[in-house]
Amino acid sequence: MSTHVPEPETETEEETRTDREEPLPPAQEERMREKAEARADREERARREAEERADAEEDTYHLKVFRFDPEVEGKQEPRFDDFHVPFKQGMTVLDALIYARDTFDSSLTFRHSCRQAICGSDALFINGSQRLGCKTQLSDLEEPVRVEPLPHADVEKDLVVDMDHFYDQMEAVEPYFDADELPDGELEEQRQTRENREKVKMSTRCIWCGACMSSCNIAAGNNEYLGPAAINKAYRFAMDEREGEDRKQHRLNILEQENGVWRCQTQFSCTEVCPKDIPLTEHIQELKREAVKSNLKFW
Repeated sequence: MSTHVPEPETETEEETRTDREEPLPPAQEERMREKAEARADREERARREAEERADAEEDTYHLKVFRFDPEVEGKQEPRFDDFHVPFKQGMTVLDALIYARDTFDSSLTFRHSCRQAICGSDALFINGSQRLGCKTQLSDLEEPVRVEPLPHADVEKDLVVDMDHFYDQMEAVEPYFDADELPDGELEEQRQTRENREKVKMSTRCIWCGACMSSCNIAAGNNEYLGPAAINKAYRFAMDEREGEDRKQHRLNILEQENGVWRCQTQFSCTEVCPKDIPLTEHIQELKREAVKSNLKFW
């Protein structure tokens, strides 16, 4: 038979105060209240931090950005840097790059200006396709979002490429209006029919971004090829009825040379990547037909 006598249960401070109806000293009661409040604050802060971490994991986009700087030792070897950018609805690739530059690495270099798909300065190679950074929604892309400079162009730094060759090709087609005849009246307009305006309307939308040139395999292998952007610019003026036949023939002479319209192999890559939806391939084929017709002789 057990001789163990159970020890009396220890009363808590709260039970003791209740049973004996003896209040704690004010100073001790104040300390207990402060400890309880501090513990509650810590628990609430931990809960908020956990929620923020969970939100951050769910609402960030992973960018892999091409980096190259020929002037800085240690950065001359091309590489990719990873950035995790907080996502907001409507955020574009350009928005994400700006955030990464301003928050994580101020040396990240890329071109941008209007941010409204008008200036054409932020054409990039995004997830394997030529796109405007300011027009490309992050939510439309699979992660990681791979951002690279335009292919088939010399990289100057990070996402910036040398555009001099592209501009030279554009200038080669004399991209400006040059009428054979001007109106008689000093203030009289150079009129154009509605039908003719509709014919050249799409070609006027070119923003000189270089995306089409970068996507063209022919331009990549032949540095002398005028390229789809330049030929489209020539189309805009060659098909404008306000320029006379002599001027149109001059433009066709430029376009029908060896590295003009006949170098196009109708791959449609330029049309697919154009951010302004210009039917570039169609324009090139029409200029081919015009060149043939101008050379036909029936005598």
